[in-house]
Amino acid sequence: MQLRKVTAASAAVLALALTATACGSSDDKGGDSAGGGKKINIGIKIDQPGIGLKTPDGKYTGFDVDVATYIAKELGYDAKDITFKETKSADRETAIERGDVKFIAASYSINDERLQKVDFAGPYLLAHQDILVRADDDSFKSPADLNSKKLCSVAGSTSAQNVHDKLAPKAQLQEYGGYSECLTGLESKAVDALTTDDSILAGFASQKDFQGKFKLAGFQMSNENYGIGLKKGDADLKKKINDALTQMVSDGSWDKAVKANFGPANYKNEPAPKIGNIVK
Repeated sequence: MQLRKVTAASAAVLALALTATACGSSDDKGGDSAGGGKKINIGIKIDQPGIGLKTPDGKYTGFDVDVATYIAKELGYDAKDITFKETKSADRETAIERGDVKFIAASYSINDERLQKVDFAGPYLLAHQDILVRADDDSFKSPADLNSKKLCSVAGSTSAQNVHDKLAPKAQLQEYGGYSECLTGLESKAVDALTTDDSILAGFASQKDFQGKFKLAGFQMSNENYGIGLKKGDADLKKKINDALTQMVSDGSWDKAVKANFGPANYKNEPAPKIGNIVK
């Protein structure tokens, strides 16, 4: 009888140990920033070619994906340890605060409003609001030339509205469901221009089906400092990510990623920004 009691107790202890081990290996809340072979969840966009795109075969491509993968490697994670999660613009702060992702690389501009809720490492790219036009259209010399032209606006975007309100009040805003529809409209001459961040425009223009058909006007209508979003107050992770970004620039991986993802659009990117250098 005594033996049975000891055996039962030992079994209970063993069961608890196995349960704890199983719980420790499951990483549902963003992952372990220390690395060591555990999994990590990273937020990205999945519908922006050149930035963050999920391809039909389930793979992920884009500059932000390359940056995120490099950071994860420096944190101690192999590519197989990464789970990319779509984080739409409106959901990014919530995903970080809730712990759904360890960090976000998703054309995430650093601004004062967002800094109230999350922290940012970086910036790792300085983008500008620009317009995309047909390659044979030389009528755009300044943003004012958008007056009386049809400017494509993606539903829910403020970029076209900003141009209309501040730079070209007579621009005719045409609202479409997505950037791909705007590009189709631009190609067919249903619209004359599309506006958003130049990095995003370059990514779309670099797609195989669109190469050589469009060009960026080169207007720098705003400064967009892309940063890596992370949980507020996590100074250790912020430092590690900043160190990884610094390493990515110094070893040439940053330039390689820019060329690979934006090169076909002849994107005249800014040099890699210095960590903490927020251009207003």
